[in-house]
Amino acid sequence: FPFRLFPLREHGMNWRAKPLTCQEIQAFRKSKEVMDRFIRAYKLMLGFYGINLVNEQTGELERAENWRERFENLNRFSHNNLRITRILKCLGEMGYEDYQVHLVKFFLTETLVKETLPNVKRSALDYFLFTVRSKEKRRELVHYAWQHFRPQSSFVWGPRDKLQKYR
Repeated sequence: FPFRLFPLREHGMNWRAKPLTCQEIQAFRKSKEVMDRFIRAYKLMLGFYGINLVNEQTGELERAENWRERFENLNRFSHNNLRITRILKCLGEMGYEDYQVHLVKFFLTETLVKETLPNVKRSALDYFLFTVRSKEKRRELVHYAWQHFRPQSSFVWGPRDKLQKYR
């Protein structure tokens, strides 16, 4: 019976894998063993993408030593963006909303500021950003993206008047 590493309450590409129920999510969140495995799986995927989880309490991230070769893979194969979106959604389901914020900000920084992941930029803006559950944190991230997006006049992910007045 098929299962997913990062299960969601929605259908994915594997039509045989059943979506999670709210009861299953609650059971997972109550199980220390399941949550420990979930974090191990998250770290494993981060490693695959060239990212290290620096702080398990906060979700803070940094580039791994092998980031250059891993980022090359991320830039070349866009199917990874679907997986990252799934991971972000699952982090929210499992109560790791701070982890979502750090992962999205990591990708915004790498795509918009450091410009190391140009082929991930659209996914980061169109999908990753909007997986963040906290409205306040999502607004902060949209503002951060707007601050670093060039040309700023082409930014379509938030109303310009509100972005200019933000904070």
